Amino acid sequence: METRGLTHIEATKRLATFGRNSITQEEKLNPLKLLLQQFTSPLMLILIAAAIISLAIGLLPGQASNITDTVLILAIVFISGIFGFAQDYRAERTIEALQQMATPRARVVRDGKEQEIYAHEVVPGDLMQIDSGDIIAADGKIVASFHLEADESVLTGESHAVKKEIEDTVFMHSYVTAGNAEVLVTNTGMLTRIGKIAKGLQSIQDTKTSFQKELAQLGKKLSLLTLFVALFIALVGFFKYDVNQALMTAISLAVAAIPEGLPAVVVLALAAGAKVMFKKNALIRRLSIAESIGAVNVICTDKTGTLTKNEMTVTALFYDNKTQKVSSDKLVSADDKTARQLLVCGLVCNNIETVHNEDGTTRYLGKQTEIALHQTARHLLAEVESRHYFKVNEIPFNSERKMMSVVVEHQDDGYFVYTKGAPEILINKCTGILLNGEIKPLVPDQKQSILNQNVAFAKEALRVLGCAYKQTGSPDQNIESELVWIGLQAMIDPARDEVTEAIQDCKTAGIWVIMITGDNPITAGAIAKNIGLETTGTVEGTALDNMDEAALAKKLESGVNVFARTNPFHKLRILEKLTKKYNVAMTGDGVNDALALKKANVGIAMGNKGTEVARQASDIVLLDDNFSTIRDALKQGRTIFNNIRKFINYLLSCNLAEVGVIFIATVAMKLDGPVLLAVQILWINLLTDGLVALALGVDPPATDIMLKKPRKLNEPLINKMLTWQIGGIGLVMTVILLIAFQLALPLGIDSARTVLLTGFVLLEFVRIAVIRSEETLGWLANKWLAGALLLSLLMHLTIVYSPINTFFGLVPLAAYEWAVLAGSVFIAYWLAILMTRFLTNKIPTS
Repeated sequence: METRGLTHIEATKRLATFGRNSITQEEKLNPLKLLLQQFTSPLMLILIAAAIISLAIGLLPGQASNITDTVLILAIVFISGIFGFAQDYRAERTIEALQQMATPRARVVRDGKEQEIYAHEVVPGDLMQIDSGDIIAADGKIVASFHLEADESVLTGESHAVKKEIEDTVFMHSYVTAGNAEVLVTNTGMLTRIGKIAKGLQSIQDTKTSFQKELAQLGKKLSLLTLFVALFIALVGFFKYDVNQALMTAISLAVAAIPEGLPAVVVLALAAGAKVMFKKNALIRRLSIAESIGAVNVICTDKTGTLTKNEMTVTALFYDNKTQKVSSDKLVSADDKTARQLLVCGLVCNNIETVHNEDGTTRYLGKQTEIALHQTARHLLAEVESRHYFKVNEIPFNSERKMMSVVVEHQDDGYFVYTKGAPEILINKCTGILLNGEIKPLVPDQKQSILNQNVAFAKEALRVLGCAYKQTGSPDQNIESELVWIGLQAMIDPARDEVTEAIQDCKTAGIWVIMITGDNPITAGAIAKNIGLETTGTVEGTALDNMDEAALAKKLESGVNVFARTNPFHKLRILEKLTKKYNVAMTGDGVNDALALKKANVGIAMGNKGTEVARQASDIVLLDDNFSTIRDALKQGRTIFNNIRKFINYLLSCNLAEVGVIFIATVAMKLDGPVLLAVQILWINLLTDGLVALALGVDPPATDIMLKKPRKLNEPLINKMLTWQIGGIGLVMTVILLIAFQLALPLGIDSARTVLLTGFVLLEFVRIAVIRSEETLGWLANKWLAGALLLSLLMHLTIVYSPINTFFGLVPLAAYEWAVLAGSVFIAYWLAILMTRFLTNKIPTS
């Protein structure tokens, strides 16, 4: 049996032999397949077919050759396909990278040292460490264990936890509900129990976002409307133009007007937003949540490590009826028996791991509370007392018991129980007290004095743990009864420097913040006061148990924003009450938090102190466990929503203008040919629907984005305001472009078409300028957008002023035409500004 784990070299060999520890190999991104998919969409196929039909018509007797138009149309199809491939590939790569970051991890012993690796890198023979909250990465045999219990419902369907002993087997994808163990991995991947019985099991896929569903419905409606208009234009065109022009104009209009790329742009915007969140330490586990977080109006947050730094330092001890400040340069005397027992309790009732780095420094892995107790004992005791004790049993801490006990065997004196936990709970397990090194009966006055000191420490925003012990003759009988009280250890966990500002930002943004913590109510209240979290009081978990739904609602409505000494079931109850009226983000880190994380509108797990179960149940993982990261994620969620609305606003208003111009010109104007040729329609569609729309999807936040109230979760993407803006500004663009066309028409149809086509390009600048004016964002706030606009203009001018303009039916523009365009831009801009202001004042947003 291997006791020190594998070497790195051996693990690498076994990974090559046994393969990745995965149930199914996810299909890798295939760039060629993605590229080919761009040319198999219905609209692309219609366009390709139309180009071929156009070519065939030109070959008929008496018909003019259409080879040039056919080649140009196919070239534009190819360029559109490349653009589509680029945006899809970028989105897929971003999603793939995010999924990789969200991969579960496992702790194994390699080269004699414990280290954390991706779960898919675990191999047979690895010595795996598992603890409460871990998802078990592979099948294995238990070689050491302390009260291990595992939930194997993924295999058996039974939700109750199964107790595990040494030599028992644990299974992949089950999770640890209590205790800890060391496991020798026996099978990985498809050779595990779950791999054999669930070969068809697939990894969780991102569901379609509400945006994508809404856009799919919008796309269908617009497609039907556009196809109807295109059919009408084709019928009218058959009587006004030749068959080829009528057919190609109708088909090109349909292709240009139907926003088939919207769902792809939405995915790209979500992926880009998720990437920004990751850079700010918020890992999105489900892409569909990236925009939902922008609708959150209540945050239920833990205290320790989220509002505070989770950098515990023991600052004071209380024992022998006196308080002692902790000084790292003052050792505890060998004669001070109570103090020594108090420190030994923190030292041995502890599960931290000590790791020695290559540079000789020491690093500790484990809970910050236990690291603080360990370091304090190491500093104050002349010798490392833990070397005299060997752990033989453990009753783990959980949020219901709020205490932890270990049974250790002293090399000379037999078995001892050491217990630490919430003072007001632990003291009720004690019948004696250690005073000046002697065990005395614990009388009510002493008990009250200890509890008073606990309150005094808590008022200073200190976290307090009580310590107790006893000598016992049995390592597994009556462990947590008739204990001897030793004393208190008080530690400071200062509030994060940036959290006060983040709390205020949330308040300004209309977001209600509630603290739900397992800590002492007085400590919780003191921290709330320090960080500016206003509350009309504090409710304890025991009081919450005695409240009915009406009483809880009344407390929440009265401004109670701090709940203390709570367990995960209290958290779930508060959540269920809030979600009836609000969109709630809930933080969590433990096994029992998983249900609340799943039921919350947005579940947020802690990346550092959180368990693997909590992380896998969440929507977002905070990589730094920092409340300000939640604030930043909310801001980015709002930004994503706004950006999607912006490019829909831009895209549909431009498309509406295209349809309007062609429809009115075809029906009402007496022209010898279409107002725009098919290749010209496709060209303008390529310029306006491509890079500019994509760049809008990655716009930075508006300057006032956190000064507005949260949107409603069920608020439609295209609300009344947006509908009126698209229709109104689309109409303005249509009228102005038709006037510009008429003003240039005396110069010839080619000049008029060139003015009209250039007008479409310039009015996209106008549309962006109007959108920018609403947000007070500068043109250079988004370098991608500025670059996309300039590139589209440059590409168009290259076509207009180069010899290839003949292929597009265009001519160079002279001073008169530019004067017409300049006037059109000026008038369009101010009309659009005035219309936007009017609609903002008159039209409701939903």
